[in-house]
Amino acid sequence: MKAYVFPGQGSQFPGMAKDLYDNNPVAHQMLERANEILGFRITDIMFEGTADDLKQTKVTQPAIFLHSVVLAKCLDDFHPDMVAGHSLGEFSALVAAGAMDFEEGLKLVSIRAKAMQKACEMQPGSMAAIIALPAATVEEVCAECEGVVVAANYNCNGQIVISGEKAAVEAACEKLKAAGAKRALVLPVGGAFHSPLMEPARAELAEGIEKAVFSVPVCPVYQNVTARPSTDPAEIKANLLAQLTSPVRWTQSVENMIADGADSFTEVGPGKVLQGLVAKIATTPVAIDGVC
Repeated sequence: MKAYVFPGQGSQFPGMAKDLYDNNPVAHQMLERANEILGFRITDIMFEGTADDLKQTKVTQPAIFLHSVVLAKCLDDFHPDMVAGHSLGEFSALVAAGAMDFEEGLKLVSIRAKAMQKACEMQPGSMAAIIALPAATVEEVCAECEGVVVAANYNCNGQIVISGEKAAVEAACEKLKAAGAKRALVLPVGGAFHSPLMEPARAELAEGIEKAVFSVPVCPVYQNVTARPSTDPAEIKANLLAQLTSPVRWTQSVENMIADGADSFTEVGPGKVLQGLVAKIATTPVAIDGVC
C-alpha cells in the first residue's frame, strides 16, 4: 500500500518551487492564485528570498504548504492509500487527500501561521532536540522541571523534541544530558510549538477551522494528535485544532501506517527529513523515496 507524507516547518529553502512555477502551467496558476489569496507575493520570497526571509513563521508555513500541495497536484500518479503530514504538513496532507480544497487550506495555514507568530511574541519559548533517550525518560524529566516544558515531537525512536519556556527547556536539557542523552540541542526556532504556550493561537485557528468546509478524504489521514487514521470531517477538524498544543506523534503514526499495510512511503515537498525519519522508524522493509 502506498503512503504519502508531507513535511513541516524547517524544510524550506531559498528557490523552493521555482522549477515548478517556471515549467508547469498548473503550478504557475496555483502559485499566482496563492499570491492573490495571501495579499502579497509569497512567490517572490520563495524564489528570491534569503534563508532568513523564509524563517518568518508567517512566510515559512504557507511556503512549505504551497510547495507540497502544488507538487502533489502536479503528480500524474498520485493515488494514495493513506497520507500523513508532520505538524504543518498535516494541512498539506489533508488538501492532497481532498479533505479541503486548495484555497481553503491555504487560508487556514495563513491564519495558523499568523496566530502562532503572535503567540510566540506574547510568550517567548524555545525547543530542543533530545537524542538517544527513551520517550518515557524524556517525559519524566520534563514533568519534574519547573515551568512549562513538554515532549512536542516524537520524531523517531531516540529523537524527541521538547518545547516550552526558555528557562524550563534549558533546565530540562541539562537534566536530560545528566540522564544519558547523547545530545540536547536547543533549536533555532521562534517559539514553543506544540506546547501549552501556543494556547493564545487557539481562538483564531478555531474560528478559521469552524468556518472551513471539510469533506471526506479519498483515503485515511493519520493525524498527529492520535497517530490513528481518520476520514470523518468532524474528527479531522477537532484533531487539527488540538494539534496546536499537542505533541506530534510521528513515530507512532508511521508505525501504525506500516501495521495497517503501508509498504511504500513517498515524501512530497521540500527536503528529505521525513524520508530519514521513516527509515529509522520502520522495522520491516519499506520502499522510501521523495519528490521535491
